[in-house]
Amino acid sequence: MTGVNAVGGRDGLLAGKIAFITGAGRGIGAAAARLFAREGAAVVLAARTESQLVDVVNQIRAAGGTADYVLTDLTDPGSVQAAVDTVIRLHKRLDVAFNNAGVSIPHTPMVNATTENFDLVSAVNYRGVFLSMTAEIRAIRATAGAGAIVNNSSVGSFRGAPGLGPYAATKRAVNSLTETAAAEYGPEGIRVNAIAPGTTMTGMIRRWAEADPTAVERLNALTPLRRAADPDEIAEAAAWLLSDRASFVTGVCLPVDGGLRA
Repeated sequence: MTGVNAVGGRDGLLAGKIAFITGAGRGIGAAAARLFAREGAAVVLAARTESQLVDVVNQIRAAGGTADYVLTDLTDPGSVQAAVDTVIRLHKRLDVAFNNAGVSIPHTPMVNATTENFDLVSAVNYRGVFLSMTAEIRAIRATAGAGAIVNNSSVGSFRGAPGLGPYAATKRAVNSLTETAAAEYGPEGIRVNAIAPGTTMTGMIRRWAEADPTAVERLNALTPLRRAADPDEIAEAAAWLLSDRASFVTGVCLPVDGGLRA
């Protein structure tokens, strides 16, 4: 089975892959869904907002790609398992998955963070990735036999992140889950990696910028490339890690940050 890259006319980076993407209704997840489809994958999109999922699926189909969606609540184990089961029902197997979904909370020193917000980011960003990853690994083992998973972390996971304590901690936990899964399932041919985006112009960053108009400017000043990323640039890194061209890469958390950590 081959896929055709709509731009280059050749086999795509993810030709013939069955891909599952969480948080695919907007931002990096939507960009990844469109890119993966252009690169030859049949994609199944998961998120909580149906209208957003319908829009992205329609865009992909209009461009000649294969896409479906499933409403999913990452805080509910049954919902996560049902979403992965839907992929198997539609396509008989799962090859690759991008666990992109996440939530942010207001930037504030830790002593001002509420337990409600702490529980929210923990439930989605940490527990939700754990639930997704374990369901995906079981599905890959039972169907394709081998495959790849990419989790979306954050450049804030590598060091102290003033104002982002609970959020950054969940992303550091994602790094740990990624490394452990890579060690456990690498012998079976399942690669598990993460990406760590820097400043990326998603809805999350735009909302922060509305509350703090100089926030993006300050971050760009710390970034050697002196700009924020477009979601498509982050999706490109995820696509490469999921592809067979990254066949000897596992257990890494790849910064995609314009040099912010340099």
